Amino acid sequence: MSAEHHSSLLDAVKGQPKQVWITAFAAVIAFMGIGLVDPILLSIAKGLDATPSQVTLLFSSYLGVQVVAMLVTGAASARFGAKRTVLVGLTLIVAATALCAAAGSIEQLVGLRAVWGLGNAFFIATALSVIVGAATGGQSGAILLYEAALGVGLSVGPLLGALLGSISWRGPFLGTAILMAGALVLCAVFLRSDKHERRAPIKLLDPLRALKHTGLLRTSVASALYTAAFFAVLAWSPFVLGWSAIAVGLVFCGWGLCVAVAGVALAPRLAAKLGERHAAAAAVFGYAVLMLVLAVPSKPVLVAGIIVSGLVSGLLNTLFTGTAMSISDAPRPVASAGYNFCRWLGGAVAATLVGHVAEWFGSPQAPFVASAVLCVVAGGLLSLRERQADPHEVPKEAVLVGEEF
Repeated sequence: MSAEHHSSLLDAVKGQPKQVWITAFAAVIAFMGIGLVDPILLSIAKGLDATPSQVTLLFSSYLGVQVVAMLVTGAASARFGAKRTVLVGLTLIVAATALCAAAGSIEQLVGLRAVWGLGNAFFIATALSVIVGAATGGQSGAILLYEAALGVGLSVGPLLGALLGSISWRGPFLGTAILMAGALVLCAVFLRSDKHERRAPIKLLDPLRALKHTGLLRTSVASALYTAAFFAVLAWSPFVLGWSAIAVGLVFCGWGLCVAVAGVALAPRLAAKLGERHAAAAAVFGYAVLMLVLAVPSKPVLVAGIIVSGLVSGLLNTLFTGTAMSISDAPRPVASAGYNFCRWLGGAVAATLVGHVAEWFGSPQAPFVASAVLCVVAGGLLSLRERQADPHEVPKEAVLVGEEF
């Protein structure tokens, strides 16, 4: 990592205009939604008389809608402008989270999480462009701020869910609604209007057309397999632990901090040594080993494995995206949309099936073993030789971690 990069770590936060900080704050709240329900899964199951398989649908409905919506957010932002797209997304999130707090059945909660996922897609896919366009100090510093928002959101989400969830499982949803309503007001007042800016059109099917490139498709499928394992950790581990909301929240807070540190500080160094694709292959094989560690029937081992898996996930978030952005000649926003469609489709399917896998094999450790197999396949796909050279750096424009969530 160069001295210039080190200085950007220190300088990225200096002298930024209000709309950068406001958008970053809203991004933190949006990313909190990923792990917010983790500590309260058991409480939701008890409060709404739901099975583990029904409760994990809270992840699959959220991600499933977000996956499909990611294909249209680029076209929406190009047509209506970033500010209006952001405000629509935030409005949907506020409405959905407030109604989640009043849900009377697991079916209602699953449906409202789908609306939440739709709002998140509109907001997250657009917020990075807002930050990059408004930030001082160059694009790399703006992306660093966005990655920091991601890390804070991933680590604070489980903790907030745990603290409010210890009172009631409805508390985290209400708390998120209040925070996001504040972000909505701030964005509506302070974000610069872009009604009259000229924007390049993006067609709805462009992201899927980009997947015709063999390298991008292979990378995207490998990422989908890894993301399935990622959500086996996120959606299933709380049921295996069987602990209180506070205890689970602390575990996943540590996990989120590891994701943030590895994504910002470690991934570029590993890419410089091995190349993006080879580094991603090595990391995903390492994740396979961790999945087998999680399958050990010991709660202390499970906790240690969850937290360490955050480091590998942080690496893979950056390395997979860097590989996807540099492996084809498609425009980066288009390649990113196609890649993220595949990636989070894997997460949505996994969140739906993870409870059923445990039931089919009659073992709470079965989802982790299945995840290890998926990661081995992902590593094999990444290990196949490509025609072009493997760049030994993560492109500054490529680390669109926010678009992945």
